[in-house]
Amino acid sequence: MKFSGIAARRGIVGACAASVLGGLAAATIAAPSAAASPEQCTASAVSGTVSSVTGSARAYLDSHPGANQAVTTAFNQPRPAAAATLRGYFTNNPGEYYDLRGILAPIGDVQSTCNVSVLPPDLASAYNEFMAG
Repeated sequence: MKFSGIAARRGIVGACAASVLGGLAAATIAAPSAAASPEQCTASAVSGTVSSVTGSARAYLDSHPGANQAVTTAFNQPRPAAAATLRGYFTNNPGEYYDLRGILAPIGDVQSTCNVSVLPPDLASAYNEFMAG
């Protein structure tokens, strides 16, 4: 996994913790693509997906204190240290990394299907990096 930049640090932390939860609530929603069904791409459906994903991520971190601690620690560290903390933790705990990737995947799915952006630009970059591994 590669983690770089302050946006990456904050984005990964945010995507995995409460800071993204607030950012997602203020998400920007663009026009849906023609290929997506209208029901999947309404503001309500997109918001519901984001809400569900963030709730699941919060619950996962609450039930996995090691991951929660790594994310919390990284949030308060300088960029290089934060990247090393997250990389180290999730490299040593690949099951938790893949669990979180699975939990966060619907955000990417809705963005792709509906041609929308549900993350602020600084978090979108980090989300993409985290999901890429």
